[in-house]
Amino acid sequence: MAQASGSEIPQIKSRIGAILRATSGNFLEQFDFFLFGFYASAIAKAFFPAQNETAALLNAFGVFWLGALMRPVGAIVLGAYIDRIGRRQGLIVTLAIMAIGTVVIAFCPGYETIGIAAPIIVLLGRLLQGFSAGVELGGVSVYLAEIATPGNRGFYTSFQSSSQQVAIFVAAILGYVLSEVMPAETVAAWGWRIPFFIGCLIIPFIFVLRRTLEETPAFLAMKKHPTASEVFASAVANWRIVVLGMMMAVLTTTTFYFVTVYTPTFGKTVLKLSTPDALLVTLLVAVTNFIWNPVGGALSDRIGRKPVLLAIACLALLTAYPALHWLIAAPTFGKMLAVEMMFSFYFGVYSGTMLGALVEVVPAHVRTTCFSLAFALAAGLFGTFTPFASTWLIGRTGDKASPAYWLMCAAALGIIAALAIYRGGETIATRDAVPA
Repeated sequence: MAQASGSEIPQIKSRIGAILRATSGNFLEQFDFFLFGFYASAIAKAFFPAQNETAALLNAFGVFWLGALMRPVGAIVLGAYIDRIGRRQGLIVTLAIMAIGTVVIAFCPGYETIGIAAPIIVLLGRLLQGFSAGVELGGVSVYLAEIATPGNRGFYTSFQSSSQQVAIFVAAILGYVLSEVMPAETVAAWGWRIPFFIGCLIIPFIFVLRRTLEETPAFLAMKKHPTASEVFASAVANWRIVVLGMMMAVLTTTTFYFVTVYTPTFGKTVLKLSTPDALLVTLLVAVTNFIWNPVGGALSDRIGRKPVLLAIACLALLTAYPALHWLIAAPTFGKMLAVEMMFSFYFGVYSGTMLGALVEVVPAHVRTTCFSLAFALAAGLFGTFTPFASTWLIGRTGDKASPAYWLMCAAALGIIAALAIYRGGETIATRDAVPA
């Protein structure tokens, strides 16, 4: 294998540093999101008292989803800001908003202490997080795409998703340690707040990393940066691209929230596995997600986005229900791990490909806004709704494998979107993009 020359090593280190600084905010977002999902039962009891556990859990997941509905708003407002003012400054602003939401949730007193104000404050914190998250993923993906070396855009953008897996890994380790050193009653009462406090402590470090970002050459090379009104007008004019981009991203968001945020709850409350077992599965899923993302991105750089997107979406459509049905028939740690590894493969390869594809199909002059809006709609309407939808489907049908229907719906949308976007050997961007 050829070795990098002395002159290439500083450039490689510089690009690795840029990737780490850009994706640091993703770490904070997903760290907090995962904790909310894993400790959903404890959070439900602390902030959303109800007559039964299922009702309280639905309330907690409902607030989780309501925060996600702010994503499209953030995508439009903050996306326009980033497309106008620059990638670097925009990513610093999104981090500040996200940090406020994290601190609010971590330090909010429980329902027994301040009554109805508790769920309202938690909801406000989630709305702030959702508003910021609406453009965080898009802003980072666009930044990585614009600093990518030729022929490696898929590989570079895949690290947006890979960085989230590091957050899941760290959060899962913290949860595992807590479950080992604290009684379950203590964790449920107040111990669940400890990982949230740790998240607050790393915020200043992430700010330092973000402040050292450099603006992308692609943005600096633009002769004209659109005004906010021009960005909004162009996003509306290119609505078809945004809708198809959303459909393409749905399989990424639903599988991600299923294998990370919902898996611990599914393992504990549905499969009746132990807390350490559910956490260990989630931890291993984070590791494989981290690996499969760049594999998918690099593979799509070599053979094209369309065949990878279609292959994974078809596999997910055909195997989701049989896999979950096999798991719930006789739940064991090994079977849950095997099924989650399968979904992890689907998620990682598809996500690593989809991110590069979505950057390429949206118009360049409003890239952040359109990418973020498409992804935010996918996450808000489908992805972050996955824990709620899965809980509701099981309660409604009595079939513990019924969350598979949600994943199959996402896969079908992905197939339709890929066929529409890459029809006739050209992308929808080259056929239908409307200029500003």
